[in-house]
Amino acid sequence: MLTIENLHAEVEGRTILNGIDLNVKAGEVHAIMGPNGSGKSTLSSVIAGNEDYDVTQGKILLKGKDLSGLDPEERAHLGIFLSFQYPVEIPGVTVTNFIKTAINANRKAQGLSDLGASELLKKIREKSTLLDIDSKFLSRSLNEGFSGGEKKRNEIFQMAMLEPTLAILDETDSGLDIDALKIVANGVNKFKAKENAVVVITHYQRLLEYIVPDFVHVLFGGKIVKSGTKELAHELEAKGYDWIKELA
Repeated sequence: MLTIENLHAEVEGRTILNGIDLNVKAGEVHAIMGPNGSGKSTLSSVIAGNEDYDVTQGKILLKGKDLSGLDPEERAHLGIFLSFQYPVEIPGVTVTNFIKTAINANRKAQGLSDLGASELLKKIREKSTLLDIDSKFLSRSLNEGFSGGEKKRNEIFQMAMLEPTLAILDETDSGLDIDALKIVANGVNKFKAKENAVVVITHYQRLLEYIVPDFVHVLFGGKIVKSGTKELAHELEAKGYDWIKELA
Protein backbone atom coordinates (compact mmCIF):
# COMPACT_ATOMS: atom_id res chain seq x y z
CA MET A 1 0.00 0.00 0.00
CA LEU A 2 2.42 2.69 1.27
CA THR A 3 6.16 2.23 0.92
CA ILE A 4 8.64 4.85 2.12
CA GLU A 5 12.31 4.32 1.35
CA ASN A 6 15.16 6.31 2.91
CA LEU A 7 13.10 9.51 2.97
CA HIS A 8 14.94 12.75 3.71
CA ALA A 9 13.15 16.10 3.73
CA GLU A 10 13.87 19.67 4.70
CA VAL A 11 12.12 23.01 5.05
CA GLU A 12 13.90 26.33 4.43
CA GLY A 13 17.22 24.50 4.35
CA ARG A 14 16.67 22.78 7.70
CA THR A 15 16.63 18.99 7.62
CA ILE A 16 13.61 17.45 9.38
CA LEU A 17 13.44 13.86 8.12
CA ASN A 18 16.67 11.85 8.21
CA GLY A 19 16.00 8.57 6.45
CA ILE A 20 12.49 7.23 7.05
CA ASP A 21 11.73 3.65 6.04
CA LEU A 22 8.14 2.48 6.43
CA ASN A 23 5.93 -0.17 4.85
CA VAL A 24 2.16 -0.06 5.44
CA LYS A 25 0.12 -2.90 3.96
CA ALA A 26 -3.58 -2.82 3.08
CA GLY A 27 -5.78 -3.60 6.06
CA GLU A 28 -3.22 -2.36 8.59
CA VAL A 29 -3.25 0.45 11.13
CA HIS A 30 0.13 2.00 11.96
CA ALA A 31 0.67 4.46 14.80
CA ILE A 32 3.55 6.93 14.72
CA MET A 33 4.50 8.40 18.06
CA GLY A 34 7.24 10.73 19.21
CA PRO A 35 7.95 13.96 21.11
CA ASN A 36 7.39 17.45 19.75
CA GLY A 37 9.80 18.30 16.96
CA SER A 38 10.54 14.70 16.04
CA GLY A 39 9.14 15.04 12.52
CA LYS A 40 5.72 13.40 12.84
CA SER A 41 3.65 16.16 11.24
CA THR A 42 6.38 16.78 8.67
CA LEU A 43 6.15 13.15 7.61
CA SER A 44 2.39 13.38 7.11
CA SER A 45 2.75 16.63 5.16
CA VAL A 46 5.45 15.20 2.91
CA ILE A 47 3.34 12.11 2.13
CA ALA A 48 0.41 14.37 1.25
CA GLY A 49 2.61 16.51 -1.01
CA ASN A 50 2.88 19.75 0.96
CA GLU A 51 5.05 21.98 -1.23
CA ASP A 52 6.61 23.78 1.76
CA TYR A 53 8.86 20.73 2.20
CA ASP A 54 11.63 19.59 -0.12
CA VAL A 55 12.35 15.88 -0.48
CA THR A 56 16.13 15.66 -0.87
CA GLN A 57 16.48 11.90 -0.93
CA GLY A 58 14.39 8.73 -1.02
CA LYS A 59 10.92 8.07 -2.37
CA ILE A 60 7.29 7.47 -1.46
CA LEU A 61 5.22 4.84 -3.26
CA LEU A 62 1.46 4.30 -3.10
CA LYS A 63 0.45 0.92 -4.49
CA GLY A 64 3.78 0.89 -6.30
CA LYS A 65 3.29 4.32 -7.90
CA ASP A 66 6.06 6.84 -7.23
CA LEU A 67 4.50 10.03 -5.87
CA SER A 68 7.48 12.22 -6.77
CA GLY A 69 6.40 15.35 -8.62
CA LEU A 70 2.70 14.92 -7.83
CA ASP A 71 0.94 17.85 -6.17
CA PRO A 72 -1.42 17.44 -3.18
CA GLU A 73 -4.54 17.37 -5.37
CA GLU A 74 -3.13 14.59 -7.56
CA ARG A 75 -2.18 12.57 -4.48
CA ALA A 76 -5.66 13.07 -3.04
CA HIS A 77 -7.18 11.76 -6.27
CA LEU A 78 -4.97 8.67 -5.92
CA GLY A 79 -6.55 8.03 -2.52
CA ILE A 80 -4.46 9.86 0.10
CA PHE A 81 -6.42 11.64 2.82
CA LEU A 82 -4.80 13.83 5.47
CA SER A 83 -6.71 14.85 8.56
CA PHE A 84 -5.17 18.16 9.60
CA GLN A 85 -4.07 18.96 13.12
CA TYR A 86 -5.44 22.49 12.66
CA PRO A 87 -8.23 22.42 10.01
CA VAL A 88 -8.83 25.72 8.19
CA GLU A 89 -12.07 27.70 8.26
CA ILE A 90 -13.89 28.40 4.99
CA PRO A 91 -16.67 30.95 5.66
CA GLY A 92 -19.65 30.73 3.32
CA VAL A 93 -19.00 27.13 2.26
CA THR A 94 -21.13 24.61 4.11
CA VAL A 95 -19.87 21.24 5.25
CA THR A 96 -22.25 19.56 2.79
CA ASN A 97 -21.21 21.69 -0.20
CA PHE A 98 -17.55 21.20 0.60
CA ILE A 99 -17.81 17.42 0.72
CA LYS A 100 -19.98 17.38 -2.42
CA THR A 101 -17.30 19.35 -4.29
CA ALA A 102 -14.52 17.09 -2.99
CA ILE A 103 -16.32 13.88 -3.93
CA ASN A 104 -17.15 15.08 -7.44
CA ALA A 105 -13.59 16.32 -7.99
CA ASN A 106 -12.34 12.84 -7.16
CA ARG A 107 -14.91 11.26 -9.46
CA LYS A 108 -13.96 13.61 -12.30
CA ALA A 109 -10.29 12.66 -11.88
CA GLN A 110 -11.35 9.02 -12.27
CA GLY A 111 -13.39 9.77 -15.39
CA LEU A 112 -16.73 9.39 -13.61
CA SER A 113 -19.78 11.64 -13.65
CA ASP A 114 -20.93 13.64 -10.61
CA LEU A 115 -22.62 11.70 -7.85
CA GLY A 116 -26.41 11.99 -8.11
CA ALA A 117 -28.19 14.14 -5.52
CA SER A 118 -30.21 11.28 -4.02
CA GLU A 119 -27.18 9.00 -3.81
CA LEU A 120 -25.12 11.77 -2.20
CA LEU A 121 -27.86 12.50 0.34
CA LYS A 122 -28.12 8.81 1.22
CA LYS A 123 -24.38 8.60 1.78
CA ILE A 124 -24.33 11.78 3.88
CA ARG A 125 -27.09 10.42 6.10
CA GLU A 126 -25.30 7.12 6.53
CA LYS A 127 -21.93 8.63 7.44
CA SER A 128 -23.32 11.44 9.61
CA THR A 129 -25.28 8.88 11.63
CA LEU A 130 -22.08 6.89 12.06
CA LEU A 131 -20.38 9.91 13.65
CA ASP A 132 -23.42 11.26 15.51
CA ILE A 133 -23.55 14.40 13.34
CA ASP A 134 -26.87 16.26 13.02
CA SER A 135 -28.23 18.12 9.98
CA LYS A 136 -27.62 21.55 11.54
CA PHE A 137 -23.91 20.76 11.71
CA LEU A 138 -23.83 19.89 8.01
CA SER A 139 -25.36 23.26 7.06
CA ARG A 140 -22.73 25.29 8.96
CA SER A 141 -19.78 26.98 7.25
CA LEU A 142 -16.77 24.67 7.19
CA ASN A 143 -15.01 24.81 10.58
CA GLU A 144 -16.23 28.37 11.24
CA GLY A 145 -16.92 28.66 14.95
CA PHE A 146 -16.35 24.93 15.41
CA SER A 147 -14.98 23.65 18.70
CA GLY A 148 -11.84 21.53 18.59
CA GLY A 149 -13.91 18.38 18.86
CA GLU A 150 -16.29 19.47 16.09
CA LYS A 151 -13.37 20.17 13.76
CA LYS A 152 -11.89 16.73 14.34
CA ARG A 153 -15.27 15.05 13.97
CA ASN A 154 -15.76 16.89 10.68
CA GLU A 155 -12.37 15.66 9.45
CA ILE A 156 -13.39 12.06 10.17
CA PHE A 157 -16.72 12.68 8.44
CA GLN A 158 -14.84 13.85 5.34
CA MET A 159 -12.68 10.72 5.49
CA ALA A 160 -15.74 8.49 5.76
CA MET A 161 -17.37 10.22 2.79
CA LEU A 162 -14.29 10.20 0.56
CA GLU A 163 -13.34 6.60 1.38
CA PRO A 164 -9.60 7.04 0.68
CA THR A 165 -7.08 4.28 0.11
CA LEU A 166 -4.72 5.70 2.73
CA ALA A 167 -5.94 7.83 5.64
CA ILE A 168 -3.37 9.80 7.63
CA LEU A 169 -4.68 11.18 10.92
CA ASP A 170 -2.38 13.89 12.25
CA GLU A 171 -2.99 14.22 16.00
CA THR A 172 -6.73 13.75 15.61
CA ASP A 173 -7.00 13.27 19.39
CA SER A 174 -5.64 16.76 20.14
CA GLY A 175 -8.14 18.78 22.17
CA LEU A 176 -10.77 16.04 22.36
CA ASP A 177 -12.66 15.12 25.51
CA ILE A 178 -13.29 11.44 26.14
CA ASP A 179 -16.76 11.38 24.54
CA ALA A 180 -15.58 13.08 21.34
CA LEU A 181 -12.53 10.82 21.28
CA LYS A 182 -14.74 7.72 21.36
CA ILE A 183 -16.95 9.01 18.54
CA VAL A 184 -13.95 9.83 16.35
CA ALA A 185 -12.30 6.49 17.10
CA ASN A 186 -15.54 4.68 16.31
CA GLY A 187 -15.63 6.38 12.91
CA VAL A 188 -12.04 5.37 12.19
CA ASN A 189 -12.65 1.78 13.27
CA LYS A 190 -15.68 1.48 11.00
CA PHE A 191 -13.65 2.94 8.13
CA LYS A 192 -10.95 0.27 8.44
CA ALA A 193 -11.15 -2.44 5.79
CA LYS A 194 -8.92 -4.93 4.03
CA GLU A 195 -8.59 -2.63 1.01
CA ASN A 196 -7.43 0.51 2.86
CA ALA A 197 -4.85 1.51 5.46
CA VAL A 198 -4.62 4.02 8.31
CA VAL A 199 -1.62 5.89 9.71
CA VAL A 200 -2.32 7.50 13.10
CA ILE A 201 0.05 10.19 14.35
CA THR A 202 -0.23 10.92 18.06
CA HIS A 203 1.66 11.96 21.18
CA TYR A 204 -0.39 9.88 23.54
CA GLN A 205 -1.29 6.27 24.13
CA ARG A 206 -4.91 7.06 25.06
CA LEU A 207 -6.12 7.21 21.43
CA LEU A 208 -4.63 3.78 20.84
CA GLU A 209 -6.94 2.33 23.50
CA TYR A 210 -9.77 2.93 21.00
CA ILE A 211 -7.96 2.61 17.66
CA VAL A 212 -5.80 -0.46 18.19
CA PRO A 213 -2.73 -0.35 15.90
CA ASP A 214 -1.10 -3.33 14.25
CA PHE A 215 2.26 -1.59 14.54
CA VAL A 216 3.67 1.31 16.54
CA HIS A 217 6.69 3.30 15.37
CA VAL A 218 8.67 5.80 17.43
CA LEU A 219 9.98 8.81 15.53
CA PHE A 220 12.90 10.70 17.02
CA GLY A 221 15.31 13.10 15.35
CA GLY A 222 13.64 12.63 12.00
CA LYS A 223 13.93 8.85 11.82
CA ILE A 224 12.14 5.78 13.14
CA VAL A 225 14.24 4.50 16.02
CA LYS A 226 11.99 1.72 17.29
CA SER A 227 8.99 -0.28 16.04
CA GLY A 228 6.77 -2.78 17.78
CA THR A 229 3.21 -3.78 18.59
CA LYS A 230 0.65 -1.83 20.63
CA GLU A 231 2.64 -2.78 23.74
CA LEU A 232 5.28 -0.28 22.68
CA ALA A 233 2.72 2.50 23.14
CA HIS A 234 2.14 1.33 26.72
CA GLU A 235 5.89 1.36 27.30
CA LEU A 236 6.11 4.94 26.05
CA GLU A 237 3.22 5.93 28.31
CA ALA A 238 5.03 4.45 31.31
CA LYS A 239 8.56 5.66 30.55
CA GLY A 240 8.06 8.83 28.53
CA TYR A 241 10.35 9.68 25.62
CA ASP A 242 13.65 10.34 27.41
CA TRP A 243 14.82 6.73 27.09
CA ILE A 244 14.28 6.89 23.32
CA LYS A 245 17.25 9.25 23.03
CA GLU A 246 19.54 6.31 23.76
CA LEU A 247 18.27 4.57 20.59
CA ALA A 248 18.76 7.53 18.26
